[in-house]
Amino acid sequence: MKYKGTYFTLFSLLLRKPMRCKFGRKATSESIKKGKLIYRDMIERTEDIGADNPMAGNIYMGYVFMAICRAGKFSVSEFMEVTTEFMHSKIVSQFMSGSDLNNPKDLKKLSAQMHKIAAWADEHPEYKNKTWDFNFDEALHKDGFYYHFTRCPMEKFARENGYLDVLILGCNIDYLTCEAKQAVLHRNSTLASGGDKCDYWIVGNKIDNPK
Repeated sequence: MKYKGTYFTLFSLLLRKPMRCKFGRKATSESIKKGKLIYRDMIERTEDIGADNPMAGNIYMGYVFMAICRAGKFSVSEFMEVTTEFMHSKIVSQFMSGSDLNNPKDLKKLSAQMHKIAAWADEHPEYKNKTWDFNFDEALHKDGFYYHFTRCPMEKFARENGYLDVLILGCNIDYLTCEAKQAVLHRNSTLASGGDKCDYWIVGNKIDNPK
């Protein structure tokens, strides 16, 4: 993939505060500096999934957390606390809180958005077997919205290049993203943990016993 420094610059800036609280100024500064080099290497060694792929941002964003964690040799559990603080920060929360998935209209918008992303792959056959494969099942659950995929470029890269241990940082963002949208992510398996798929059953957080 083509390297873009914008993601690393922005996200590392927002990570500084929670990282300093957790690891101190020196460790934060050193890990971000080293992490930038690791990040670039990761991006450039990842198979191209299409410059205008709507899912490309997931790679550019997720690798920031993975690279900095690896650079600082932080434990994944501790760095997960940092990413949680990052997601709960005022600026990120405001950006992410544009919808309430308890609202049927917002849930419908989410469904339309995910189907549009899946359609992109169909419209670009040269990347279809390199990007995420979305599978929808509207009959599986009465509540919420469900889909799964059996192919993830991030998981493929991480497994082949020794980053599988830090990939969970990206997986955890899924839960935090749903939380920001007033929803709960119910998940049984991930490719990163050795499952045959990553499943997403997203339900509004006001539903006590989803079906």
